[in-house]
Amino acid sequence: MAGHTQTLYRQWLVLQMIPRAPRKVSAREIVQRLRAEGQDATKRTVERDLIALSAIFPLQADERAKPYGWSFDHASPGFSLPGMSPLQAIVLRLARSHLGRLLPAHLDEALQPYFRQAEQVLAGVGRDGHRFDWDRHVAVVEPTQPLLPPDIDGAVLESLHLALDRGQRLRLTYDSRSQHKTLHYSVNPLGLVYRGAVGYLVATIVPYDDPRQLALHRIRAAGLIDETAAHPADFDLRAYARSGALGFLDEGPIELVLRMQRPAAQHLYETPLSTDQRIDDDGPDHVRIRATVNLTSQLRWWILGFGGQAVVMEPAALRASLCLDQYSAAEDQ
Repeated sequence: MAGHTQTLYRQWLVLQMIPRAPRKVSAREIVQRLRAEGQDATKRTVERDLIALSAIFPLQADERAKPYGWSFDHASPGFSLPGMSPLQAIVLRLARSHLGRLLPAHLDEALQPYFRQAEQVLAGVGRDGHRFDWDRHVAVVEPTQPLLPPDIDGAVLESLHLALDRGQRLRLTYDSRSQHKTLHYSVNPLGLVYRGAVGYLVATIVPYDDPRQLALHRIRAAGLIDETAAHPADFDLRAYARSGALGFLDEGPIELVLRMQRPAAQHLYETPLSTDQRIDDDGPDHVRIRATVNLTSQLRWWILGFGGQAVVMEPAALRASLCLDQYSAAEDQ
């Protein structure tokens, strides 16, 4: 019985791997994909599976040239299998862990059956200690001091996602930190931007046209208005985020030259600043780094984090803005 079940499971996976014509897949490619799913099958076994399946399903073999390819007949009715492979389950579990806050809240309920199925698949096939617990072998560490995210009302977030999806206006109740009071706005939502642990709604406040940022955790209530949201002409959310409006000013590319103590610069040999980075000796204890990078607030914070271990040599304007007197003292060490 166990062998019969294993054969059915393998053939189920094979069916999922076969595309619709004119695309095709060879038996050798299927063997490789089966191995990625933890299934050890020979090319001959897969060929026998394909022949057996073609007697039931509208499969066709393209034998005009080697390697022969298999596909579903392009004229066959739509076909899908209500199942999930272990590899697909791993991807879903990782996506839920690391991308959860970026997924639209109003789709969460619709996605729950898939997340539950992924857990069931991994619980069933991982009992033998095989690799299907992959996400337990991977950890993500923040490069800066981690901060716990603030609490965001789930109903508020769902309304924001719906409004963005449908292009509708919103009515908000907002706790203003600068004005120390609760305000009521009608807004045209333009997008969401996450800066570390904090998320912001970028929107225009009716009747104004200038984009503003509203911290998600300060929105106390949100409701859709049955009106089409108005967008500023040529507004681009990514360009807006890069413009410095949220504190990450991007002033464009510069030719950066740094003088760094050797131990401080060691990691740049493995994780360079740019594709054109060059590192040269600069005395017994220092190196000189040259790289084309964008001049941003993050770059300034990164350099300042080294204290006296890193000195900007060029450009002169950046050197001056990061305290020339401090650098002069560091260079004398």
